[in-house]
Amino acid sequence: MSQYFKQFLLCLMIPITLVGCWTSHDKLQYLGEASLNYYKDHVSEINYPVEEEPLSENVSFHTNPHQLGDRQKDEVWDLSLVEAVQLAISNNPIIRSSSTFGSPGNPILANGETAPSIYDPAIQETGILFGRRGVEAALADFDARLTASMLWGRNETVQNSRVFRNGLGETLAAETGQFQSALSKTFANGGAVTVGHNWNYTGTNGFAPTELFPSTYIGNLQAQYRLPLLAGSGTEYNRIAGPLNPNFGAISGVSQGVLISRINNDITLADFENNVQNLLKDVEDGYWNLYLRYRFYNTAVSARNSALRSWQEAKAKLDVGGGDANFKPSDEAQARDRYFETRAQAETSLSDIYTAELLLRRLLGLPVNDGKIIRPADEPAAFELVPDWQSSLSQALIERVELRKQKFTIKSLKLQLKAAKSLTRPSLDFNSSYRINGFGDNLISQGTADGVTNKGLRSGYGTLTRGNQTGWNLGLTMTIPVGFRSAKAQVHNYELRLAKARAVLSTQEMEISYELAAAFQQVAEQYKVAQTNFNRGKAALLRKKLFNAEYEAGTATLDLLLRAQASLEEAERAYFSSIVQYNQAITNLEYRKGTLLQYNNIHLKEGGWMPSAYRDAMRRAWARSHALTNNRLRSSSDDFALPKNSRTVEHVVPAVDNKDDHNIEPKTLPPAPAISEEFELEFEDEGKNILRKE
Repeated sequence: MSQYFKQFLLCLMIPITLVGCWTSHDKLQYLGEASLNYYKDHVSEINYPVEEEPLSENVSFHTNPHQLGDRQKDEVWDLSLVEAVQLAISNNPIIRSSSTFGSPGNPILANGETAPSIYDPAIQETGILFGRRGVEAALADFDARLTASMLWGRNETVQNSRVFRNGLGETLAAETGQFQSALSKTFANGGAVTVGHNWNYTGTNGFAPTELFPSTYIGNLQAQYRLPLLAGSGTEYNRIAGPLNPNFGAISGVSQGVLISRINNDITLADFENNVQNLLKDVEDGYWNLYLRYRFYNTAVSARNSALRSWQEAKAKLDVGGGDANFKPSDEAQARDRYFETRAQAETSLSDIYTAELLLRRLLGLPVNDGKIIRPADEPAAFELVPDWQSSLSQALIERVELRKQKFTIKSLKLQLKAAKSLTRPSLDFNSSYRINGFGDNLISQGTADGVTNKGLRSGYGTLTRGNQTGWNLGLTMTIPVGFRSAKAQVHNYELRLAKARAVLSTQEMEISYELAAAFQQVAEQYKVAQTNFNRGKAALLRKKLFNAEYEAGTATLDLLLRAQASLEEAERAYFSSIVQYNQAITNLEYRKGTLLQYNNIHLKEGGWMPSAYRDAMRRAWARSHALTNNRLRSSSDDFALPKNSRTVEHVVPAVDNKDDHNIEPKTLPPAPAISEEFELEFEDEGKNILRKE
């Protein structure tokens, strides 16, 4: 290439490059008129889902919530505690909790996927993901699998050869066909058997003189068997970890077997039972809180009415210039102040009723307002409960769901540790296969004569069924990770997790004993406080009556009478608070014992299956009952669950030394002054007055 030509090309490329870098946006003209579409001046925006679910009737069909100042007369619904518990169990597919109401972290609003529900056991049972597999997914690893494929092909190429059979420069056409099928099954001992059937077809228009036929079918029928002998071998390992899969071992670990899935189901059931117990405790506490609010309101109304009468009397005396020497104008102001104080307390108590009733409605799954107002129909228990410590502690250590769940976790870790130790051995597999080969000019043919040989190679299936050509393989395959670093690390990890789980169980047992002891103390405390507040109420009632008589006689001031009225109100509030807290303490005792469900006569039961499932189970049971017993065959794994009535706990009660080491002499309190039966009965009547709504 000459120098001048190179310069010419260079000069030509410079303007071309400049034109390519320079762009222009000429105004385009379109025919017709159209509105601007398919253009957005932003990328992100808030979108709303297309799917719309019907609105719940409990939300769409209800009136305004109860509020202070409402004048409508709602129907009073006398609701018993048993009915409240039944409503809560029936109306809470998503289990609510009183502690999460109004909280930003309420799982029902913040993350509904994690909210406890009645669907959780079934979701776990049907899980398929690693770590959350159900029994069905674990059993699916042992299901038979059928695979089949059929592929056809044709390829035409010009042959660069002087000796091509069809002539110089002619086209070689080659046709291919491939059929593969296999049925594989993994057994509980880790062995896998595969039965396969394959055919390969080749055909050409230019076969060589050394070939028998222009088209051939070559296939086989084979059976393969593989059995782990060391790592991952045995029925126990496969029931714990599932079939050994080297490709996913680092992901799935040794927790994908049927036994681990079954334990995970039991852990999910324990969580569900615990959530139901929490719901019942919240319902009972909410029920008695509403009862207490009614009592407070009744007491506040009585105090307001008493203060109103005192103010009216003081106002009348002030208007006439005083009725006695003990009356002063400041008494009327004090009485008026006391009246508005009690009136505000009555209004607050009424609002508290509405709030407590709303919270109870939420726990019962009822709408905000259905034209009724709930009023507790049951009275709190006033008998003295003296539980036995040893029997209660035994019940708690047996019935507490948290301990059951932790013991299932320990059992799961023990099984996984046993499976992990199996992987610290070399991977040694026994492999064997046997095949029958077939060959023919055609795949299927009625005759056997092929026209070329006397071997009868006309039909591929004909040679296959005769079984004259066979093959087999037999041997061992070993893989040894030098040092077994990963396997040993996995074993050490499970040992540490198991040690932690056992330490957690021991700490949980101690924690439960502390909780139960605190519940015992609370029951005894609230009962004694209730007794004391009852006696305080009788004394306050007597004080009010005496000061009222003295005030009417003119020997006592109005201030003393108002103080007596306030003292009686506080005494009544204290008594009802203590008696309600006593009943809540009894509920808490049953909750800490883990017997709250039995206490409310609630039992968990599995739902019904399809009728065909019962028939299949019965047929398999009869078949197994009539089977021959093989004493050398282990047909079941170790038990990891016990019947409910077989659980026991033994306690060692230490001997108590009654010797007084501190030489402290006991002191007796002087007896309390006797109160006449007249005032005792009168206060009891005051305490049992009918709950009413103003």
